Amino acid sequence: MTLSARLIRSVPRLALPAILLLAGAVPALADLRMCNTTGSRVGVAIGYRDSQGWVTEGWWNIAPRACETLLRGTLAARFYYVHAVDYDKGGEWTGKSIMCTRNKEFTIRGIEDCLSRGYERSGFFEVDTGEQKGWTIQLTDTPGAAPPRP
Repeated sequence: MTLSARLIRSVPRLALPAILLLAGAVPALADLRMCNTTGSRVGVAIGYRDSQGWVTEGWWNIAPRACETLLRGTLAARFYYVHAVDYDKGGEWTGKSIMCTRNKEFTIRGIEDCLSRGYERSGFFEVDTGEQKGWTIQLTDTPGAAPPRP
């Protein structure tokens, strides 16, 4: 059985078309995976809460029309947060949840006082996995897509 959810994300800084996010459970795998169905290379950072508190990690560089495993094993949280950057066309997938990032590869504990700790503040969008053991997120740039209705 596959669950799916659709969310629309816009790119606030650059004129990338509306971006459609499709997320679905992957019953055979117990991993968090990201599939880039766009024609651009993307960089992905994630945030989540584990037994020690909040953590953000990045960057996974995902080729056009490729998938990467971001976290291996059974998911430890219901909610994951994603920030992604389109390296080729410009723009980014963002959200309202502010977490710490940096330009280089990183693992950062805690989401408070990003700037005073020498990190950047970035917006992340929420992905609800519905407490599944594995989940795949698909980033798709779809111009003119309408947001789902509640």
